[in-house]
Amino acid sequence: MSQTALLDVIILAAGLSRRMGDVRKQFQEVGGKPVYQQAIDSFAAHEMVGQIVLVVPADHLAEMKDRHKQDTLIIVAGGSERHFSTACGLAALAQSDAPFIAIHDAARPFVPPHIISNGIAALNEGAQCVIPVLPVADTIKQIAQDDETRIAKTLERSRLRRVQTPQLFDAATIKTLHDEADYEALAPTDDASLAEAAGIAIKTISGDEALTKLTWPSDLTQMKAANMTNTPPPHHYRTGTGFDVHRFKEGVGPIMICGVAVEHDKALDAHSDGDVGIHALCDAIFGALCDGDIGSHFPPSDPQWKDASSDQFLSYAVQRLTKAGGSLIHVDVTILCELPKIGPVRDAMREALANLCALPLSAVSVKATTTERLGFTGRGEGIAAQASATITLPR
Repeated sequence: MSQTALLDVIILAAGLSRRMGDVRKQFQEVGGKPVYQQAIDSFAAHEMVGQIVLVVPADHLAEMKDRHKQDTLIIVAGGSERHFSTACGLAALAQSDAPFIAIHDAARPFVPPHIISNGIAALNEGAQCVIPVLPVADTIKQIAQDDETRIAKTLERSRLRRVQTPQLFDAATIKTLHDEADYEALAPTDDASLAEAAGIAIKTISGDEALTKLTWPSDLTQMKAANMTNTPPPHHYRTGTGFDVHRFKEGVGPIMICGVAVEHDKALDAHSDGDVGIHALCDAIFGALCDGDIGSHFPPSDPQWKDASSDQFLSYAVQRLTKAGGSLIHVDVTILCELPKIGPVRDAMREALANLCALPLSAVSVKATTTERLGFTGRGEGIAAQASATITLPR
C-alpha cells in the first residue's frame, strides 16, 4: 500500500455479460492481458491508490485466488446483481483506514490517471460522491410508453451526460448507503444512484473517451483490433497558451482579475471588464482547440460586449471545448504586475476559475510575479497575464 494512499478500489468483475452472448468479457484478453487485469494495472500504477479488491463470479473464485496468490490483490465472490457485488467488495474493506473508495466496472479496462487524480481532488474538497461524465453528442429521443415505434419527445441533450466509472466516494458515505439501501425498491443501476436517492449532492468531473465500456460483442472486437494494430488511444492531449494586457487609467478600482474584484487605486482601460487572467485563459483554450482567439469570438468593436463580465467568455470557451468532445484537464495562470498584490486573493481566484471551468481546485493554478520594476508593468502602467490550458480531444 502506498504511503500516500487515499483511495481503495473495488473492481467489479462478477457479471454474466449477457449482452456479450454469455462470453464473460472481463476474462477476455485485450492488449495481451485479461480485461480485468488492465483495470487493475490502471489503478495499481497510481500513487494514491491503496488496496484493490477484485469481485469475481463465485464459480471463478478458487481459480482466481490461485492465479493471483502471489499478488496483494484481495479477491472475493460477488452476488447476483451489481449492487450485491459492490456490497461484497465493501465488506472486504471493512478494516481499511483509507478515507475514499472508488467503485469501477472491469468492463472499462483503461483508466486514465487524471480521472483518478481529479476524483480524489474533488473528494478532498468535500464532495461525498464524484462521477466522471461526458456530454451527449447524438440527438436523444424518448419513445412512447405504449408504443416503442413512436417517438414521444426529444430531450434537451445539453443538460444530459453519459456517466462512466470509476465512481468515487467518501468511504463512510458509501458504506452507509449500502448498509441502509433498500435494493429492491431502488433497483440501482450504479452506486451513484444510491447517493442520488439519499439526497447527496453528486459532483461531476470530466470523463474520458478512453473509458470505453465493453457491452456488445462488437465492442470487444473493436478494442482487440485497436490494440493489435497499435491504434492510438481514442483521445489525445493538447496544450494551448494565451497572453493578455490591459493598461491602467485614472480612476479607482476594484479591478477584475481571474473572476475576483480586487481593490486598487487605479481603474482598467478595457472594452469589457478587462479581466486579463480570464482573457489569457480563454485564448489558451481557444489555442488548444485551434479555434481562433478571444477577439474573434468577442470582437471589441461589438457594443454588446461593452463592460461585459469576462465570466461569460470563459464559460463559452469551455462550452466550445465540450461541444468538440474534449475535456479541460488543467489550467495555469500567471499575473504580471507590481500592484495590486495577488497573494491575499490568490485562493479566491483559483476557486472562481475552478467553478467556471468545472475543475477541481487541485487542477487550477494561479501565480503572480513582478517584472522587477522593468517595462510597463514595472512602471505601474498596466497589468498582464499569461495562461496555459491542457485539454483532451477525441482523435
